Amino acid sequence: MDGKSSSNTAGKPLRCRAAIARKAGEPLVIEEVIVAPPNPREVRIKIICTSLCHSDITMWKLKDPPAIFPRILGHEAVGVVESVGEGVHEVVEGDTVIPTFVSDCGECRDCLSEKSNLCTKFPFSISPWMRDETSRFTDINGETLYHFVNPSK
Repeated sequence: MDGKSSSNTAGKPLRCRAAIARKAGEPLVIEEVIVAPPNPREVRIKIICTSLCHSDITMWKLKDPPAIFPRILGHEAVGVVESVGEGVHEVVEGDTVIPTFVSDCGECRDCLSEKSNLCTKFPFSISPWMRDETSRFTDINGETLYHFVNPSK
């Protein structure tokens, strides 16, 4: 994909479709959702292909915490960078990317090490929220849709 220029949706909410787990173990429903623009150091990705792995299925079936619904599953994917938040320099709009399951700051001892893929500043979390304790997803009625883990698609 050639489009390295600024998108007309950068900085604005956008609409797309997502598979939503509304309740534990119930069939996923494909619905239109609204995705907020990325905050600083965040990347919004147009997902080209995703799947559900064992982790997704486990969380989908859970009825007790850390289960929370409605939730968008699918953390293994490939996509194209749609827009970037302030302070993002590693990727640009139009880049093909594979989101990572574990975030990194790029500055701590572990991120700078060639022997670790874990970040001291941003430890792994199965929280349904982004780092600022909010979600980037809502349905068309304004209901919050929870993330699977930070890198929900």
